[in-house]
Amino acid sequence: MASINLIEAFQEFKDAENIDRPTMMKVVEDVFKTLLRKKYGADDNFDVIVNAEKGDLEIIRRRMIVEDGEVMDPLAEIAYTDAAKIEPDFEVGEELYQEVDILDFGRRAILAAKQTLASRISDLKKNVLIKKYGDRIGDIINAEVYQVWKKEVLLLDEEGNELILPKSEQIPQDYFKKGENIRSVVARVDMKNNTPVIILSRTSPLFLAKLLEIEVPEIFDGLIAIKKIVRDPGDRAKVAVESYDDRIDPVGACVGMKGSRIHGIVRELKNENIDVINFTVNTQLLIQRSLTPAKISYMELDNDKKQANVYLKADQVSLAIGRRGVNIKLACELTGYEIDVYREDEEVSAEFDIDMDEFSDEIETWIIDEFKKIGCDTGRSILKLTVDELERRTDLERETIEEVRKVLEEEFQREE
Repeated sequence: MASINLIEAFQEFKDAENIDRPTMMKVVEDVFKTLLRKKYGADDNFDVIVNAEKGDLEIIRRRMIVEDGEVMDPLAEIAYTDAAKIEPDFEVGEELYQEVDILDFGRRAILAAKQTLASRISDLKKNVLIKKYGDRIGDIINAEVYQVWKKEVLLLDEEGNELILPKSEQIPQDYFKKGENIRSVVARVDMKNNTPVIILSRTSPLFLAKLLEIEVPEIFDGLIAIKKIVRDPGDRAKVAVESYDDRIDPVGACVGMKGSRIHGIVRELKNENIDVINFTVNTQLLIQRSLTPAKISYMELDNDKKQANVYLKADQVSLAIGRRGVNIKLACELTGYEIDVYREDEEVSAEFDIDMDEFSDEIETWIIDEFKKIGCDTGRSILKLTVDELERRTDLERETIEEVRKVLEEEFQREE
């Protein structure tokens, strides 16, 4: 019997474990029926039999035996004399089953079939991958680090599919070694050169949301809802949560006894500080909670302009703003309000002071903004802090700080 071994002839057939057998067999059948149509003009009287386990293929031709001279359709009928040459016992009216030798198609046709099959299998694998991960966007997966490059990390899932974790989707403190398993969230499926590329993320708010869902059963069960998450990956995150059961404290449930639930997430996120706050529709209260750990004295709201002026005691200003302004930036994102922080005047000081904006002609605006980020919006507020403390709390060079202090000291001396 003429047959062809697909495992040897079509290597992709063997490698396509993630494609189900019926689909694979249908593809092989379609490819060879195309060959039959090219050679014979039709494929109605041909059966393509695929043995998926062995990788064997057989093509059977069916024809009805008719009296000599009565052949009307050569594809469906065969003369008795011709049938007798194949098997003498045949009679008129019987159906003749004859195996087609694959080699009869010719070398060129077989090569074309191999190429077509390889292409079809490749497309199937792509579609399976797109569907699998398209349905898993937002889910956490474990994958093994296969290769670490400067701009991205290549990972492999349990089926050997390639996944990409770009540098932009990594926490700044992330460090990976080949062979280790890491957790990340499926961010999206991109197409590059007609090939699906699975993009993972560890910086997405979805990653933190899924980690909370894993650690906090009440979130998984739907008793607590995550209203919004904002992150500065590796530094700080704010999570607004709401309970649908009055008996459950959403913040306490998320943090856990002595921080037991949140600690695992903090470690996963490379010691990212996570502020869990109780969501409320009261804008003023939400802004107050979003600026945690700072304590607000009072605030002025402009709901039309989505603007909030927040007043705090001097020692709370730097807490509200946070290192590099991260805390107030996240509070703005969480509440949707533009928040400006001011020091509360506990008592009117007789001491003369100058607003830092008055020095914009001598000191560059970005430098003034750096001081404002830590609550130093006047000349004396800067001079009250040491150079070492200013250097520690801002991103400014020591030399720049000393030059600014010199400008301020000279100005105050002139005024006095």
